[in-house]
Amino acid sequence: MACPGCYPTSILLPATALLAAGLMSPEGLIASSMSGVSGAGRKADVGYLFAECNESLRPYNVTGHRHLSEIEQELAKAAGKPTVTINFLPHLVPVTRGIHTTLIGALVRPETTAEEVGAALRAAYPNEPFVRILGPGELADTKHVTMTNTCEIGYAVCPRTRKVIVSSAIDNLTKGGSGQAVQCFNIAVGCAETAGLL
Repeated sequence: MACPGCYPTSILLPATALLAAGLMSPEGLIASSMSGVSGAGRKADVGYLFAECNESLRPYNVTGHRHLSEIEQELAKAAGKPTVTINFLPHLVPVTRGIHTTLIGALVRPETTAEEVGAALRAAYPNEPFVRILGPGELADTKHVTMTNTCEIGYAVCPRTRKVIVSSAIDNLTKGGSGQAVQCFNIAVGCAETAGLL
């Protein structure tokens, strides 16, 4: 059994829904993600110490992050394509925990509305206790998901560029790690999906 990583979770929950619904093009996708310092791993490296990260914001591994192949594999499955290539831009931000992803994609039909985007997201996760879809124009915030197993997803359609802009937030240590592992275990052994998590 394996769980997706924290960055992939924040990208794949909204992106796969919109690709599978045929609303968002798999071409030219950009995912700009920001992670708290705890999401950078436990390696003893000066650049990842909170004292060094505080009052600073920086991108890293922008041309080949270790989660990129996992993300592209699942996007391709959702899009029904042999491959999907995206620009994944991870950033380290001076907070302890949390991941926020902004996903930008071209609409397959330029006339698609924000309401249609929201309807597709809600249709993908109709009874999911750990996915919260916001209203049109509302965007996700890490403070709403800290220390929970929830992914919050917001969305907007830019009338000028006709791009869909999706915002998602998770707690990288819970939904991106331990909580998600418990959720998968519950499903695997036939327990309630929410057991030990609500």
